Amino acid sequence: MTNPPLDILLCAPRGFCAGVVRAIDAVEKALETHGAPVYVRHEIVHNKYVVESLRRKGAVFVRELDEVPDGDAPVIFSAHGVPKSVPEAAAARRLFAIDATCPLVTKVHREAQVHFKRGRHIILIGHRGHPEVIGTMGQLPEGAATLVETVEDIARFEPADATNLAFVTQTTLSVDDTQEMVDALRARFPTIVGPHKEDICYATTNRQGAVKRVAPLVDAMIVVGSPNSSNSQRLREVAEREGCPIVRLILRAEDIDWSLFGNIRRLGITAGASAPEVLVEEIIDAFAERYQVSVESISTADESVFFPLPRELREQAAE
Repeated sequence: MTNPPLDILLCAPRGFCAGVVRAIDAVEKALETHGAPVYVRHEIVHNKYVVESLRRKGAVFVRELDEVPDGDAPVIFSAHGVPKSVPEAAAARRLFAIDATCPLVTKVHREAQVHFKRGRHIILIGHRGHPEVIGTMGQLPEGAATLVETVEDIARFEPADATNLAFVTQTTLSVDDTQEMVDALRARFPTIVGPHKEDICYATTNRQGAVKRVAPLVDAMIVVGSPNSSNSQRLREVAEREGCPIVRLILRAEDIDWSLFGNIRRLGITAGASAPEVLVEEIIDAFAERYQVSVESISTADESVFFPLPRELREQAAE
């Protein structure tokens, strides 16, 4: 029997964004310059394959700085950002700290700090417990910001001064869900101050846009990424919202439940911003063993964003 035909529609853009590339490059450059071990606080990006690859090269992942021994070995802060107390603690111990926070997350930190200095109470739209949210809240004194996750949270929120508010958002949220929440904030608090440019990053917006284009055209959709990746989970939700009947978030080809894909004729594939292209290729190869595959790329945006290495590594290279 010959394998059945299968058209694969590849979303573009997909996969690594500039902030993720910068963070991974920072770990690899530190290993190249200093040798192992290089300590990394939390996962450098939310992808198990990437983390394990760096661990094999000599990166040591820790939850908190107290797991890092005194000495000259670098300690790198993840792309998601950290509370202000973390670099302060590293400086107090004279650790060689390298901040790999995505510049677009740093932008949100600075916005929040400016609003606080101007006396505004800050509302942060985001997901409780996510490292990026913890990092952004940690730029401000206790009580200076309120986290809202739903429109219902906004309805319940009772500020001390409803005329002196500002909002910022996590960078990896659903574009549509966030707009709904922003609309609710503006309806309830007409004078609230928002970002000059939206906080949801270009990569999140572009990847969701590509999924919106492809999801209605296919029988099933695979999002390549880790379950703890916020932007990957949002891609899954977008595909479901667009009416795709089968949507799965998976990390590797070995995670595919083939019973779900038996009768499909068109498959969409995308990848979260922390998922490497090698995993997309692995999944396409797995389908090619079972189907006569044709692959078409569906592009909705061009990306040319580049972020230089963290300043600490650039200074070393210059020396």
